[in-house]
Amino acid sequence: MLKKYFRKLESVIALAQSLMTPKQFIFLSSVLIGISCSLAVIVLKTFAHSVFSFATYINGILKLSFINSILPIIGILLTVFVIKKVLNGTIEKGTSQILYAVAKKASIIPRKQMYAQIVTSSLTVGLGGSAGLESPIVVTGAAFGSNFAQNYKLPYKDRTLLIGCGVAAGIAAAFNAPIAGVLFAIEVLLVDVSISAFTPIMISAATGALVSAIVLDETILLSFKKQEAFNYHNIPFYVILGILTGFIAVYYARNFQKVEHYFAHLKMGAYKKALIGSSLLALLIFVFPTLFGEGYESIKTLSEADPGKILDNTLFGDFRNNQWVLLLFVGCTMMVKVFASGLTIGSGGNGGNFAPSLFLGSYLGFFFSKFVTMIGLSKLPISNFTMVGMAGILSGLFHAPLTAIFLIAEITGGYSLMIPLMIVSSISFAISKRFEKYSLDVKGLAKKGHAFTSNKDSNILSTLDIDTIIQCDYLTVHPDENLTKLVDLISHSNQVVFAVVNNEKELVGVVHFNDIREIIFNSYRVKYTLIKDVMKTPAATISSYDSMEIVMSKFEKSKTAFLPVLRNEKYYGFISKSIALEAYRMKLRSMTIE
Repeated sequence: MLKKYFRKLESVIALAQSLMTPKQFIFLSSVLIGISCSLAVIVLKTFAHSVFSFATYINGILKLSFINSILPIIGILLTVFVIKKVLNGTIEKGTSQILYAVAKKASIIPRKQMYAQIVTSSLTVGLGGSAGLESPIVVTGAAFGSNFAQNYKLPYKDRTLLIGCGVAAGIAAAFNAPIAGVLFAIEVLLVDVSISAFTPIMISAATGALVSAIVLDETILLSFKKQEAFNYHNIPFYVILGILTGFIAVYYARNFQKVEHYFAHLKMGAYKKALIGSSLLALLIFVFPTLFGEGYESIKTLSEADPGKILDNTLFGDFRNNQWVLLLFVGCTMMVKVFASGLTIGSGGNGGNFAPSLFLGSYLGFFFSKFVTMIGLSKLPISNFTMVGMAGILSGLFHAPLTAIFLIAEITGGYSLMIPLMIVSSISFAISKRFEKYSLDVKGLAKKGHAFTSNKDSNILSTLDIDTIIQCDYLTVHPDENLTKLVDLISHSNQVVFAVVNNEKELVGVVHFNDIREIIFNSYRVKYTLIKDVMKTPAATISSYDSMEIVMSKFEKSKTAFLPVLRNEKYYGFISKSIALEAYRMKLRSMTIE
């Protein structure tokens, strides 16, 4: 019945495509993708919130937090079971796979990602795993966009644009923040976007946010009502908070990867690994119950009038009115959050680091402002610092200051905190960028040689395949031959550069036509001059395994038009600078979303 309904819907959309111009169909597509992504968000968020409410209710009755500890173990084990039995044993995690798909796979994302992320992340995070739902939501949105485009035979540019629409709609729906959704899609994921491409991305983000706002209960979304007016006298403290968030973002990124790396190299079965990791997570949650799930409820609590409520139904419940115990609890929870998230994802669960970054930022902002206030140095607006801290960690961890600024501005219901948001986000980004060249999600790609950064030239060069521009049919000469052989080759070919190779095919030099122009018109010198007497050492050589970025760097430094290529220390061919630049121009044209 459901399949029949979808077939009818597809036929209606196909009819609309035949009646519309390509641009009009893209606008329609952006609306449909926005609706699809928002429905996925509604399912995920509702399930996660329902489980959290159930655990909180049971915990309130039993006055013990063991329920919160048991559920994540069940969730991670179920996630591993689904991956092994339903998803063929593998699932790609993190938003970096979107970057890779856009650049290396013609913006084609596997169909199973349309449901795999929803199912696995709902089991992991919904049952208490200490991670976020936003990364799975983003991947799901991207998969919706890619597969929609594939289904209606849209070209690469449109597939990439609709991936951006899905990403923007996912973030917009998850936070009711359409501007942040658009900025995240452009700032973090898409290689290059022209101004005209903003319109469908904005339409999709607005649609996702609207559907989410209509259907989802406001209490499920992360939003804040209480905030105090900005006081410029607190600027020095916001600067310090920016510095702290920058260093804490680096601390999180490095330790998260250490935990993930440790579990990736454990020589044991998937279920055993999941059981060990989830058991350690359960222990952390038993001591620090606010590590359960996304943690958004505790973020709201910290920004309200009675932050001591986060100690209710914990081992420290008797000290809920002791401000120093509360501060110590918040500080310790903040520092162990990275291990909770690392254990959740590293042991086999699925989730992202978007929510943990907001969790960590709010706890850091609360800790810093509360400490300054308690020691009498200054009376700071704690709720403001709690919210601004989120932008700092998000900016530092994802290298996305604009997304961080506008996300927090939107979920706080206004722009009165714009100045401190800009201060903290920019400082955090600068510090994080100084110590970590790549953002958390991109670093894994960088290690595999597939890094994508804000440098458009580097992005495009990284997608070019050096093998496609190597010319292997260039004629070669031997160093002990005289110029008669070379003159004959020049007269019967269009070559202007020749590789000089020995009997073992090793490159010993190169001869440029311009360097011997005067000699070749003198028959006597041609007959009695050996090639080894006129050959030169090449200004640089290229390995056939070099990246295109390295190739172009060598062309720039050598100031030459041709460079010889070596493979396994043997001469292999030549690369022409003009052909390399033409390949770059063609790729730039194909990757620019218009």
